Amino acid sequence: MLVYQDILTDDELLSDSFPYKELENGMLWEVQRKWVVQGVIDVNIRENPYAEGGGEDEGEQQTFDKKQFVTYIKRYIKNLTPKLE
Repeated sequence: MLVYQDILTDDELLSDSFPYKELENGMLWEVQRKWVVQGVIDVNIRENPYAEGGGEDEGEQQTFDKKQFVTYIKRYIKNLTPKLE
């Protein structure tokens, strides 16, 4: 099994065990994914997260608007380029 990792963060991104579809002549892959959490998860089912002002936003992914996304990608590519040379 091949596991692909981010060259900057060493985070595992995907493996060849999940079905994928090549897009843009192989430049992009669309992958069916499965989220896996490693380590211990602190779950306290006795507390009410809404009573402390939390709960609704927990577990949601951060979203980017177009300007934030472009800024993020430019910074990522700037950091990635020296690793590929």
